[in-house]
Amino acid sequence: MTYELLGIEDLVKAKKTQRDKDWPMIRRLVDAHYEEFRDSPNEEQIRFWLRESRTPDILIRLVSEYPDLFREVLGRRSLLEEALSGSRSAVQQELIKEELLERKADEAYWHPLKRELEQLRFKRRRNDNG
Repeated sequence: MTYELLGIEDLVKAKKTQRDKDWPMIRRLVDAHYEEFRDSPNEEQIRFWLRESRTPDILIRLVSEYPDLFREVLGRRSLLEEALSGSRSAVQQELIKEELLERKADEAYWHPLKRELEQLRFKRRRNDNG
């Protein structure tokens, strides 16, 4: 048998939706990955955590422990600047803003597709009744 699975990075990307239940799951997935590999991470794992962690304390720690990788990822995730300051509350506020932007992007992506599906359903009903 062949099983096709999503890797952690793809799973996290797939969870960035409008649904409320997905965001705590992203945090748990990344936190669990961090806990599993934090004692001897490779650079790709560290980059992943810097790009995707939703936990202020972890981000603050990573920025402090891996300044070169932090600078590399900073251009893709500006909220890391706040992690450099060490302020948990500032990082949390930036995480909230980031989540809202991701939710809006997901909504913008799905809106025309939903509208198209609704039109197809309407045409189908009209044809079935007509």
